[in-house]
Amino acid sequence: MTETSKDASLPRQKEGGRGSLARITEVVANLATIVVAILLSVVLLRVFLFPRQPTRATRPDLERTQKGTNLKSALPGVDWSKNGRTLVMAISTQCHFCTDSLPLFQKITTDSGCHVRTLALLPQNKADAEQFLSKGGVRVDDVRQVTLDSVGVQGTPTLLLVDAAGTVTNAWYGKLSSDQEHELLAELKKPT
Repeated sequence: MTETSKDASLPRQKEGGRGSLARITEVVANLATIVVAILLSVVLLRVFLFPRQPTRATRPDLERTQKGTNLKSALPGVDWSKNGRTLVMAISTQCHFCTDSLPLFQKITTDSGCHVRTLALLPQNKADAEQFLSKGGVRVDDVRQVTLDSVGVQGTPTLLLVDAAGTVTNAWYGKLSSDQEHELLAELKKPT
């Protein structure tokens, strides 16, 4: 009877093995369904409860600072009439294009032929901004912490040449090509 009971148990083990595989497959499928449901929930929450901040692409009424824009109200406390011409440098310590542009900024701020005052605007605190500029060898007349979109800056670096009335007379956006750098330096060397 012992051998008969052993033989009878063999098919049950095989069936039990198949049942075990089916149970594992079912558990994995259920876990995958739960993970997909959680991910979908997170996406839906982000889309509907935490929408992205509006940008120029989604809100065309957010204008980029360009020629003709007046910065007097956007930057209170700057005496534009005393400054003559001012190069406003909207940059960020977190921007690799700004870091790549530090040699140009250094050239602008140390070249005695450039007839402009310089104002650096950064979203970071003033101490971090000054350290960033100092490490890059960039000497500016004034550094201010601002929210860049409050002055109409959509990306960094943005360079704005501003006249004594606080009006932007020229603007350069992003990492400049060699030709754009020459254009900028020529503009800054024009007598006031």
